[in-house]
Amino acid sequence: MTKLWMLPDGMEEALPQQAWRAEGLRRALLDHYRAAGYELILPPFLEHLDSLLTGAGADLDSLTFKLTDPASGRLLGLRSDMTPQAARIAARHFADTPVVRLCYLGTVLRTRPDALGGPRSPRQVGCELFGMPAGGGAAGADLEVLSLMLDTLRLAGVADVHLDLGHVGVYRAVVDRLALSAEDETTLFDILQRKSRPELSAFATALGIDAEAAVALQALTGLHGDVSVLQSAAATLSGYGDSVVLALRTLEQVIAAIARQHPGLPIHLDLAELRGARYHTGLTFAAFAPGHGRELARGGRYDGVGGEFGMARPATGFSADVNELLRLGAA
Repeated sequence: MTKLWMLPDGMEEALPQQAWRAEGLRRALLDHYRAAGYELILPPFLEHLDSLLTGAGADLDSLTFKLTDPASGRLLGLRSDMTPQAARIAARHFADTPVVRLCYLGTVLRTRPDALGGPRSPRQVGCELFGMPAGGGAAGADLEVLSLMLDTLRLAGVADVHLDLGHVGVYRAVVDRLALSAEDETTLFDILQRKSRPELSAFATALGIDAEAAVALQALTGLHGDVSVLQSAAATLSGYGDSVVLALRTLEQVIAAIARQHPGLPIHLDLAELRGARYHTGLTFAAFAPGHGRELARGGRYDGVGGEFGMARPATGFSADVNELLRLGAA
């Protein structure tokens, strides 16, 4: 009989005390986003699968529960992330609006957790900003969204936040010169994620990568730490063109602005941290708390989103799991 009340692995429910805390945080967050100029959207829980897995959702196939619609015979998917839905809504319903700010909060469902022991039904909250390119003062739109992410953690009462920053442009500048096959780039991506120097050397030798490029790849694995990483990267990757210069300048601007807005916030740079690198195009960021192995929130730039829906434009955004924030916060 006990099996009748057991939930599937990774599924969560909230009893009254936690449910009221969640509702209080929901109201506080949405009020804050509204005051910042973000419009609330409520996307459907179920969509056509090809819509969910286009553009920013291209990496979500293995995370998405699928079923066939008995009414149409088409394949449907239960949303595993709300970012692709926001991109579709921005392209479909706000095509005539140059700059679109959207926010959302709702449950998503995943076939497996992001990390061992994690949830499969996060209550995702996030903001997406469409139509503002990178640059403009202190990284403009990227800084706006990053600041909203930090505000989200503050409103949830999460203390001792650590910020991780990266920029996909540095990785892309190095890798694009190698003209790798899709299979070889996947292998390289995996090696860099694990920062395995011996494997990287073997990879470069097997593919006959020239010495200069091999040195640059090895350098990527060590370009992590405090702000001094920017100087090391500028010196090591000086031959990789304006895209690297622009990426490092963006990181420098963001770090300076965040230091002014959030004095004392620990910031860690990692130019080989490639979360979402297959669709991110610029600045990436994530928030962590000591003793907690999973990221609390994450985001970054993903320009070109909406092209599959007929409206490609620059974009940046972030998301977090409200349930996770409640576990760690005091809200």
